[in-house]
Parts: sequence; C-alpha cells; structure tokens
Amino acid sequence: MGPAQPAGEVMSREEADRTLERLYAEHEAVESSLLALQDHAGRRLLEGARLTGTTAHRWARAEAAITSLWNGFESYSRTLERARELRARRRWPSREDLAELTRLLRGTLTVPGGALPGTSGASLGETPRLTQELTLGRLVERMNEWYAQALDVVAAADSVWSALPARIDLLAAELGRVRSLAHSVGIRPGEHPAADDLEGITAELAALREEVVQDPLAFWRPLGGSGAPGGGTPDTTRYDNAARALEDVRREIDAVLAVRQDAEQRLMKLRDLLSRADRTLAEARAARGEVLAKIAASEVPAVSGPPTVLQEQLATAADYRRRAQWHRLSPLLESLEERAEEELQRARAQLSAVTAPLAVRAELRGRLDAYKAKVAQHGLAEDTILIERYDIARRMLWSAPCDLRAAEEAVLRYQRAAQEALLQRQREARQAPDAAGDAMNLGAE
Repeated sequence: MGPAQPAGEVMSREEADRTLERLYAEHEAVESSLLALQDHAGRRLLEGARLTGTTAHRWARAEAAITSLWNGFESYSRTLERARELRARRRWPSREDLAELTRLLRGTLTVPGGALPGTSGASLGETPRLTQELTLGRLVERMNEWYAQALDVVAAADSVWSALPARIDLLAAELGRVRSLAHSVGIRPGEHPAADDLEGITAELAALREEVVQDPLAFWRPLGGSGAPGGGTPDTTRYDNAARALEDVRREIDAVLAVRQDAEQRLMKLRDLLSRADRTLAEARAARGEVLAKIAASEVPAVSGPPTVLQEQLATAADYRRRAQWHRLSPLLESLEERAEEELQRARAQLSAVTAPLAVRAELRGRLDAYKAKVAQHGLAEDTILIERYDIARRMLWSAPCDLRAAEEAVLRYQRAAQEALLQRQREARQAPDAAGDAMNLGAE
C-alpha cells in the first residue's frame, strides 16, 4: 500500500468509530463472499477443466477478476487493521491520531491489479493499469464489480454442468437399451432408417457431452439476452432434440415388437381378406355371365382378375416372419392391410355393378306383381286391357335375354292403365249412391 493522500477535514472520534464499524461490516461481507466463491463447486471445476471457446475466454477474465478481488481485499484488510490498531491505542485519541485515522479511512490507497477490461472502471479497449489509487469506499465498489463478474461465470458454468452432463448420460444409457432392443428385432445400420437414426443420435450425444464439458457457457442463455449478467438458464435445445429423436425411434421399435407378437394373426386376417376378395370376384365373373345371358345389355362392366401382386406380397410377408425379419415385416403388413381392405371393397363394388341389371329386373318384377295384386283387390282382374298389358310386361321380364328398357316401359304402361282403371272404379263407386238416391226420390213422387 502506498502513501495515503490528504483526507480533508479531520473526523471526530464518533465519526471515526462509526466509519470503522461500517467498514468492518463491509469487510466481513466481502470476506464471506470471497470464501463462498473460493469454495464454489463451479470454480473448482473450472480450475480443473480443459476449457475451450466462450468459457475459456470468460474464465480467463473471471480469474483476473478474482485475482484483483483478493489483491484489493488484502489492501482493504491491511488498511483497516492499521486503523483499528491506531484507534485502540487510546480511549480518547489525540488530534494527531484522528488526523491519521482520517487519512487512513477517507484517503486513497494504492491497489495492485488495476481495472479489468469490461468493468465499469475501464473500457473494452483499455489496457489494465498495474496500480490504482482508490478510497476504501470506491475499493468496495470495485470489489463488488469483480465479484459479480467472477460469480456470473462460475454460477453459469456450474448450472450448465449440473443440468446437462448427467441428463446426457441418462439419455445415453437409454440409447444403449434402445440400440440393444433394435438389434434384437433385426434393426441394423444400413438396413433400416431407425438404426441409422440411432447412430446419428449416438454421435450427437457424444459430441454434445464433450462440448458441454469443455465449453459450458456456450449452452447458457442469460435472462436479459446475450451476455447479460444476473442469471439465466441452461440451453437444452440440442439435448431436447436428441431426446425427441430417440423417442421417435423407440416408438418405431415398439411397433416392430408389436408386429412380432401378433404377426401370425395379422397374416391370417390378410389371407382371409384376400380370399374373400377372390371369392367375390369369382362371384362377380359368374354373375356377369348370367347377366349377359339373361339381360340384353351391352354396358355390363368387365370383372378384373384376382390380386396376384397382393398374393405375392403376402407370401413375402410370410417369408419375413419365418426369418424373423420384423423390421421388414412391419411396414409391409401395414401396407398390405390397407390394400387388402381396398381390394375387398373393389371386388364388392364390381359385384354390385355387374348384378345391377338383375336387381333392376327383380325390382320391375316386384312392381308388376304388386300392381296386379292391387288391381285384383279392386275387382279389376278380368279387365282385358290390364290383362293384355300385364302379359306383355311379364313376357318381357321373364324372357331371356330381357330388354330392360323395353320391359320398364311395358311395366310403366301397365301401371298407368291400372291407375286409370282404379280411378274410374272410384268415380263409379261415388256415382252409384247418387243414382240410387235419385231413384228413391222418383218413387216417392
């Protein structure tokens, strides 16, 4: 410590005692903070780590801040100790004693280490001075700045190291279990995308762990933005992405495992679906021959052949099952199930399209017989016009091949004749009571 500068007006005894009491309280607070920083787990890890990147740069500055902090604290402690010894000499200090106390407590002292670039005492481009002249009050402010600068680095690095490496290790252990499970169901690199994804996740986790250990501050997000002091949170984006990717692979492997458990049942269901589709198509082909023989129609659609491609794929799926190639069987079964359902629906649609003329003929036959029964109920069964039109329609509908258009027109003519006959019968029925009433009236006259 260099010579103190003049301190202005001499303090009174009471002022000197109050100042000493305040400075000792500040001394204890700074000492406690220094000891806490010295014992901080993050600081010990930083001192023993092989650092790179952002962390290496900021830790170098933080170490310089810690050195300046200790140097300043030593100067502060020596000055306070000299002031304490001077004050302890006499209960009632002389004016010379008070003048010396004023010089010690209010004057400046030479502090080694100077200002650090980036603190409020120097700009980023300023070269640090070897010594500085500071009052005790200003020195406390500077020590607080150095402490905050060092603690930001130490706390941030400790937070990242506490949050990420252990989680990465747990995820790597889970990755190992998933890889073993994938291998057990035949999912191997170069043969299945999920296995290639596992290799990518493995490489990412190894790289991520190395980067986190060597440069933890690259994974620190300050609360107030880039470089802002006063707290923040670890950046877990890459870890989260790897965890999601592993979860996606695990779900895919679970699907393959599910295939292994119920593969035979699904294959049996597929065989049944394709068999039903074959039988439906066979029925449609037979029905088409019947339609062409019984119905005079040129628009009867052709019927496709059996789904040979699906049968071949079904045989391939069965072969995958025999050879326990579950990773190949899983996507093939999903595709086959969807296409087999579509094939059955297509076969049913073809059967419906082929048999539509027979359905139309059956509907016309039913309509014709229904009108005949209705006519008979109203006593018109012997009507010659109705009998003639019924016979024409019936011959058309029960002959082969049947001309549906002509038969439908014949049925419509019979319907119209029947409706007219029924309306005439109703009019006659209403007129009969009127005529009977007129006859009674004439008899009465």
